[in-house]
This record gives sequence, C-alpha cells and structure tokens, in this order.
Amino acid sequence: MRQVYTTVISSAFSLLSLVSCSNTGHNKNGKADNGKPFNPTELLKYDPKNADKKIDEFMQHLHKVSGFNGNVLVAKKGKIIYENSFGWANHLTRDSLKLSSQFELASVTKTMTGTAIMQLWEQGKIKLDQDVKEFFPDFPYDGVTIRLLLTHRSGMMNYVYFVDNIYRSQHLNQKKGLTNQEAMAMIAKYKPARFNKPNASFLYNNSNFMVLGAIIEKVTGQTYADYMKEHIFKPAGMTHTAVYSKAVYDKIPVDVVGHDRNSWKYSVAQNFLDGPVGDKGIYSTVGDLFVFDQALKAGKLIKPATQDSAYTARNPMIRGHFSYGYGWRIFEAPGQKVVYHTGWWHGFRHIYLRDLKNDVTIVLLGNMVNGSLLHLDDLFKMTGMPVVRKGAYNGSGDTAED
Repeated sequence: MRQVYTTVISSAFSLLSLVSCSNTGHNKNGKADNGKPFNPTELLKYDPKNADKKIDEFMQHLHKVSGFNGNVLVAKKGKIIYENSFGWANHLTRDSLKLSSQFELASVTKTMTGTAIMQLWEQGKIKLDQDVKEFFPDFPYDGVTIRLLLTHRSGMMNYVYFVDNIYRSQHLNQKKGLTNQEAMAMIAKYKPARFNKPNASFLYNNSNFMVLGAIIEKVTGQTYADYMKEHIFKPAGMTHTAVYSKAVYDKIPVDVVGHDRNSWKYSVAQNFLDGPVGDKGIYSTVGDLFVFDQALKAGKLIKPATQDSAYTARNPMIRGHFSYGYGWRIFEAPGQKVVYHTGWWHGFRHIYLRDLKNDVTIVLLGNMVNGSLLHLDDLFKMTGMPVVRKGAYNGSGDTAED
C-alpha cells in the first residue's frame, strides 16, 4: 500500500511538473519544452573570420550590382555561418548600418502576431472560430473569425487606404499616430465596403493583422507592445526587439531610415499610419530574428503541434508551391517546407525564411526599396534551401504585395 501511495504521489508530482513546464515554456534547468538547451547568447556568437566565402561573394555582388542596402544573416543547423551589414542606415547623415541596427520589420511582424494569437489559443483565452464581434460588438462585418484573419480570408477592405482617405479628406493631423482601437472605431463608424464575403478567397491585406493586434489588447488588457515584450521577446531572448508606434512616440527611437523608389532622395518620414501595430510595428535585428527562429524550434513560445498547425497551408496553392498558414507564407515541394514572410513598408523591404527540413535560416532586412531581393536564387542554392520566389514584390509596394 505504501509503495502504491508513493507511486501515486510521484506520478502526480511528475504531472504537475509537466503542466508547469508547459505553461512557462521552460523548466528549472533553463531548458526549452523539447528538452534542448536554449541559450541566445551562444546562438549569436559569430566570428567574421569564419564567414562563408561563397555567401560573402554573393552578398558583395548583391550590394554593388543589385543595390541591396541592409543587413543579412544566414544560419545552418542552429549556427550562424554568415552575417554582415551593407550600406547606410541614414544616407542624409551618412550613418552606416551596424549588425545591431533595428529595422521596422513591416509585415515580418505578422509572424510574431500570429505566434501571440496561437499562445492565447493554447491558453484557452480565445478560440480560432470566435467572431470579431465577440470582442468588438460594433464591428460592421458578420462572420469574420480569428481563423479567417490569420489566413487572410476575412474579405475585409484594406484599412491603410481607407484610413488614409479619411485623414486626407478631413485634413486630420497626420503626424500623430492612430492606435488600433481608434482604427477599429473608425471602421465601426464609417463601415467601409468589404472586398468580399468572409472565407470566399485569399486576399492578403494588413487589416487582418491590425484587427488581431486589437484583439490581443482586448483579451489581455495589455498594450500590444507590452504583451509582445513579456510573452514573445523576453522568453525568446530577443533583447534588441521592441514595438514602436507613432501613437506612443513622437519620433520612433531608431536610427535606420527607410528609403523608397530606389533612391536616396526619398527617405520616408513616419506618419499616422505607423500607429497601428500587429500588421507591422515591430522593430528588430537580423540576430533577433534568428533567435526567434531558434526559440520556436526549441518550443519556447508555442508547442510543436501548434506550430505544425500554423505552418499548414490554409489556402489553395499558388503556382503549385505557395500558400499561407497562420501568419506565415508557405513554400512546399516534395520533402521540402519553407515558412517565411516578406515585408514592405515605408522604405523598408525584407525577407525572412526558415527551411524546416534542412534547418536553414536566411534573414535579409533592407532599408532601400529596389529589386535586389528578387535575385536570391544562388543564395538559396548555396545553403541547400529550395528556391523560394513568387514575385512578391511586383506590385505597387505599399501593402498588398508584402
């Protein structure tokens, strides 16, 4: 009887420990949920003397010939094999980029917003098929769920253009940033026509993740910035990452300036549209994006099964290979899967790729909008990653094509 009693106590204690680890994302030994050590400081160690020479030749050519201006990181099997900076942070002041330079991530932000939403789902605080009206009763569209927002199937209009038209026609203050809650109030007040009925088709636009940012704030009672800092950035060890909104900051406290139209003459000043967050608004470094990749692989943020769900194609394949999951673009081929996201906003242009099979991470963050990121095929081949190129940057470049 005593032995049985001891066994029951031991089993209960083990179960309690398992639940505790699941809730916190790590155990007392500092190991991630999957049991693998996770040390961001060690992950970020890199000696330029050991730089991959072929990748360096490729990047030097991309900078000099194709005009890439930005930072790059390439990692294989959890180890950085190449990292470098090319060009100016701000051409006007002749400030050079550094590896610690923070870039406005543009739509790469969506990968982290999606991760935050899946955290809340794991905790039972939301359901993916909950209607937006449960959080915002005056939301003017029926049938829009969290799942449809995550997959860009809501049918919503693009709030960027809708809000921009109102600000210009009513001569509102364009220097003060709009909050997510204010954007939601404007949608409720003006009831702009939607593009399509919910779940009719895939239509990428920023409204979906701006609304998700508003839902995160509504559910948690925290600002999006505070929630992301506490539940994404800190657990992942992303010490150079933050949310900066023009609704909070008169001047965004970073040194990297976006430049548009492939010209140094067109430096982009932030305005009211840099207020809403969730669809954009996270500022980070190439190193911290690598750490985010590794934190996900180590189970520090959401469970592996939850990630599998996020990386599952939720839309019909485009060109046989490309789709969208929960906050991630997806490339699939026989025996291959790359989850990635592009970004294009106010002079910033990026691509962030994670090869799940070959364990390759590629990060290119740029602050000069040009066609340089259309010429990465050789880089993909050098690393063993499939060639991932859908022509994501062929549009006007404001929002719809990022």
